[in-house]
Amino acid sequence: MQIEQIVIRKIQLPLKQSFKNSKTIINTKTFHIIEVIDDAGQIGYGETVAFDSPWYTEETIDTVFTILDKHLIPLVKQHSISHPNDIDSLFSTIKRNHMAKAGLEEAIWDLYAKQQNKSLSTLFGGNQTKIVAGASLGIENSIQALLDKINQAIKSGFKRIKVKIKPGWDLNVLQTIREYYPHLPLMVDANGAYSLRDMHIFKQMDSLDLLMIEQPFEEADFLNHALLQKEIKTPICLDESIQSIHDAQLAVSLNSCQIINVKIGRVGGWKAAKEIHDLCQKADIPVWCGGMFESGIGRAHSIALASLANFSLPCDMQSSRHYWNKDLIQPEIEVVDGEISVPDQPGIGFKINRLVLEEHTIEKNVYNL
Repeated sequence: MQIEQIVIRKIQLPLKQSFKNSKTIINTKTFHIIEVIDDAGQIGYGETVAFDSPWYTEETIDTVFTILDKHLIPLVKQHSISHPNDIDSLFSTIKRNHMAKAGLEEAIWDLYAKQQNKSLSTLFGGNQTKIVAGASLGIENSIQALLDKINQAIKSGFKRIKVKIKPGWDLNVLQTIREYYPHLPLMVDANGAYSLRDMHIFKQMDSLDLLMIEQPFEEADFLNHALLQKEIKTPICLDESIQSIHDAQLAVSLNSCQIINVKIGRVGGWKAAKEIHDLCQKADIPVWCGGMFESGIGRAHSIALASLANFSLPCDMQSSRHYWNKDLIQPEIEVVDGEISVPDQPGIGFKINRLVLEEHTIEKNVYNL
């Protein structure tokens, strides 16, 4: 792979509606689009998913740029890359910083797939032509406002609903949802807002027929998640806890969960995401693909990932128009009858809307190799 140039664009896109979880409120998403350009002028695209502040993981939009600028891109400059799999060992001298690594690795995989004239889904052995979409709903100002959004999501055809919870916004909310929608496929996401002292709350949730409880405790609490899973029948799903194949192995060994959420950006890239998928498939643990308020570029990578066989649960993906006035890709992502089609065109399978990309670029750094 002859890489001639790398471009990092800092992008800012305002969300059409704010989103609140147990840790923060998101109104605008700032992120980086990474372009990797070969000697023929082909471009591979990746996206970083860190937020402005370190509420989700320790990475932020600022640390991501520093790691890319000062460490990762210099490594790519110093070494030839014959295959994207080389990136894993090349970046091994840089501890963690998974989101920075993933954004650059995504772009290199996209470029490689285009050079091979294959879609990313095909390249990684994806066998699903459509993926099932689920809606993720934030914490609202009232239960009625949440019920209205649930009703809208159901009418739009989503196959399951996820609602965010936090202490004080949990049991009463869920019980009310169940009164109105007794058979709705429903799950909750705590983003690590609880502790083992709250076990009684989760025991009461057992009666609500939830698909899963996502990340009840902080990310390092593998043991306490295992203790909770022993006491409740509702499956625990780990998200923030799983940042590497080692974390996934630990969770499986301790029985910390029955389901795992896989995000390319959180685990450090395509290679790690595929390894976690394969591990879970062998352990008979279903996986699904979460969302990080990506633009269409990052979401296109996630769609390709979710086409792999063990992604058997609905993913957190909605149409582009749900998030943005205009997305960075063409055609924009559409949810039709609760499903998203997996593109079969080379690479991420979407064209880039360069006008929108330029319009929302607030900083640009160019690196000639």
